[in-house]
Amino acid sequence: MRKFASILAAGVFAVTIGSAFAAENPMVGGAPMYADKNIVENAVNSKDHTTLVAAVKAAGLVETLQGAGPFTVFAPVNAAFDALPAGTVDTLLKPENKDQLTKVLTCHVVAANAMSDAIGKMIADDGGTHPVKTVGGCTLQAKMADGKITLTDENGGVATVTIADVKQSNGVIHVIDKVLLPKM
Repeated sequence: MRKFASILAAGVFAVTIGSAFAAENPMVGGAPMYADKNIVENAVNSKDHTTLVAAVKAAGLVETLQGAGPFTVFAPVNAAFDALPAGTVDTLLKPENKDQLTKVLTCHVVAANAMSDAIGKMIADDGGTHPVKTVGGCTLQAKMADGKITLTDENGGVATVTIADVKQSNGVIHVIDKVLLPKM
């Protein structure tokens, strides 16, 4: 009987620990985000990121974003893609535009595990603006506005981080409200 109680206690402890880890991450797109799953495994469950997931698949970046990383992904919501000029997403998703789509997507990815407090410190240390180099070769300007991180793309477009610090097994996702566009 004591052995059964020990096993039961260990099981309850494991469930409690597992629940604590799940509770650390905010829900994104109505879905729980698990810190032990990679960026793609979590993103496919977010109803707010179906366009981003389709774009990542069309660009052939699934395997990359399932890799070891670490990656910081600034993940635009569907509404951000919808706000682009009519036809932009459909055009980017065409096979003949894969290079252009890849450029846009990789300008949302940084080869680091950058949590919001670290980004905020870099912004403060740099006097209010911190340049962020992306894997796509873009330079974003990170700033703070009303207690939130904003990112300005190379065309002057500004995205705000609406959900920060969604931990992944291979990095972190920060949900943003605009698509960041590179100079083309």
